Amino acid sequence: MTGSRALPLFLAAVFAVASPQAMALNWIPLMKNTAFERFDEDDLEMFIQNGRKALNTAPENQVMSWENPDTKAGGDFTVLKTWQKDGRTCKQVRVRTHASGRKGNSVVSACKIDNKWKLIGAPQKARTP
Repeated sequence: MTGSRALPLFLAAVFAVASPQAMALNWIPLMKNTAFERFDEDDLEMFIQNGRKALNTAPENQVMSWENPDTKAGGDFTVLKTWQKDGRTCKQVRVRTHASGRKGNSVVSACKIDNKWKLIGAPQKARTP
């Protein structure tokens, strides 16, 4: 799978269906030269499963790591903040990835709407401390 399709697929899968506003934004610059371009199908599957688990069960500031033992691709999810908006649970999550020498570090925000996580805005590249 090419990188130009990996991030939109991830976002659609992890967050079920992104908001129309988020879908209109250009996410390609956030994935260019990152690990997403190197993920195979198994990496992407593990990434999606762990993203869902982090959104649904992780407390704030707990790092949830994953790694594909076959490809050594992996990363982690950290819920940075949880809040209520219009009666819905929302979360800000740091997403870090690595594969074949490439790394990614982004922050996304999503709210649970109709039992599905939906993006509220576009991912942002995270600052490196």
